[in-house]
Amino acid sequence: MADTLKNVIAQSLECPVCLNTFTDPKILSCSHTYCKACLDNLLGCNGNDQMLRCPVCRAETQVPNQEVSKLPANLALKSLIEDMKNQYQFCSNCKSEDRPEAVVYCQDCGRYFCITCHKTHSQWPVFISHEVLAMSEIVSGKVSVRRYRKCRKHPKEDEECFCSDCRRFACFRCVVMEHTNEGHRVIEAAVYESSHVKSIEDLKSKADKKRSCFQKYVDFIDEQKDRVSNVQKQCTDDINKAYEDSVRQLTKEKEILIGEVNGMTEGVEKELDEMKKSAQEHITYLTTIADVVTNKTKIPLDMDALAAHDTLCQDLQEALKQEDPDYKQSIQSSKKGKSVSFKRNVGMDELGLGKIVNAVAKNIALPTKDSMNDMVGTPDGRMAVGCGTGGVEIFCADGQHQQTVLKDAKIVGLGFLSDDRYVVLNRSNNITLYTPEYTKLNVMFETLSHDEGELSSLAVDDDDQIYVISYSVAEKIQVFSPAGGKAIREIPCDGYIPVQFTNYNDYLITESFDTIRLIDKQGVVKYQLTKSGVYLTAAVSQGNTILIATVKDDESLVSIDEYTNELKHVQNLVTDYKVETNERGLWYTLQQYRSGEIAFCTPDRLYIFY
Repeated sequence: MADTLKNVIAQSLECPVCLNTFTDPKILSCSHTYCKACLDNLLGCNGNDQMLRCPVCRAETQVPNQEVSKLPANLALKSLIEDMKNQYQFCSNCKSEDRPEAVVYCQDCGRYFCITCHKTHSQWPVFISHEVLAMSEIVSGKVSVRRYRKCRKHPKEDEECFCSDCRRFACFRCVVMEHTNEGHRVIEAAVYESSHVKSIEDLKSKADKKRSCFQKYVDFIDEQKDRVSNVQKQCTDDINKAYEDSVRQLTKEKEILIGEVNGMTEGVEKELDEMKKSAQEHITYLTTIADVVTNKTKIPLDMDALAAHDTLCQDLQEALKQEDPDYKQSIQSSKKGKSVSFKRNVGMDELGLGKIVNAVAKNIALPTKDSMNDMVGTPDGRMAVGCGTGGVEIFCADGQHQQTVLKDAKIVGLGFLSDDRYVVLNRSNNITLYTPEYTKLNVMFETLSHDEGELSSLAVDDDDQIYVISYSVAEKIQVFSPAGGKAIREIPCDGYIPVQFTNYNDYLITESFDTIRLIDKQGVVKYQLTKSGVYLTAAVSQGNTILIATVKDDESLVSIDEYTNELKHVQNLVTDYKVETNERGLWYTLQQYRSGEIAFCTPDRLYIFY
């Protein structure tokens, strides 16, 4: 009877969470007791929350300043544990009243033995394979005793059954007396234990997979941070190199520029750090609670322990329902950092390092959908968009639509002479001149008809010569004087069909979908740049370099880069900026405002990059 009482007392000294003897027991407001370490783990799963939910009854307890040590200790339980540790365990086999002290415990027999009984026990062949534990190791806590379950109502009976409805173990007699009502599902205790262990293993496996999923997400975020950091480093290196080539008086400007880069990238890194922190907290939560509930060497015995483990298993099930990481969110954040670059001053007289460029654009819808045919800078520094449906739309550098002129002109090509007169090419390949006040001039040009030249494009050089490309059929460029009449000369386009072109010093920049060519005024190709599978459009920058926009039409992404007059890459200005799709496709134009903003136009919209 004494051994049974001891077992009952020992079982009552077990924490319902870790299933080990209480260590530094703390009482919650609901009167349930747990180890301090177990409560620390449970509180840690809740992040910054100061409320701790009891795993047994689910009541909440306020934890001051998130310090479990400040909760009241269960002094009576603590004292009882110390008393139990200090008591000798006597031999279970000896029958005399003055029983000797036990030196070992047999896990398989469930009995304590003194030295004499241990020798006898070890000599029997049937007992040789039994697991025997030294009392010194049990007392020191190095090993745990695997006790048999004995019924509290019938101490001589083992609890060989488990009632799934009552969530408790019972002996056969208790089953007959208390668990035969309708609805009670009674199974063998061993079957329940096997099922319980399997369900815990399944939870552990799922927790490991979920944890691995979030760890991959954390690793991905680290990669994104590295890329943003590399952009920041590249920008800083470019700034330092430009600074070394300049004068020492630019120290202050250098620090300002680096500060702008840091300001643009640190916010992105902070966003990525927050995402990483959230994912790591979920990993910690899954690890902690999974480790608590997947202690396969311990099976909950009483109702409190079962309730605690049921609650924790439910918590783990809820945690497993959380959606997998959203990679799009971190990619979108990192794009803001990766789009930062440094634009060095090239070919400018003013003393300065350059400026930080970030792919931030103003998106303006054109007044008429699918209407843009050409775009060119105005003499006063604004941007003019020529529309095939009629009219020229004028936009200032901040994106404001200021006016519509030449509403009746169906424009295919557009340009300006040095005296601010408008040069308009219409769908019939006719050139018309207009005064700055939009009055049509009576000047005739003998261009190819539409049947002879099909669709055309137009450009004006610094000497007011007017260039008309008649492609698809004629494959040549006609050059006209602003006085009108016949073409003063022609430039052959041998082996290629130009679609658009731009005047550049003593050369022309021609565009043929995926190829940019720099040709002289006799048509000889000097330099060429080809990018297969994309659309290229070019413009002359304010620094007299060449800007080229690369359009991935199937993805609606545009990148803008700066090149030398030999079409050698200088730097990237805009990377994979998302533009809205349009019905026409494969028709885009590029220009730069006099104030430095870059204008990129689709048939439907104008994008101004600052």
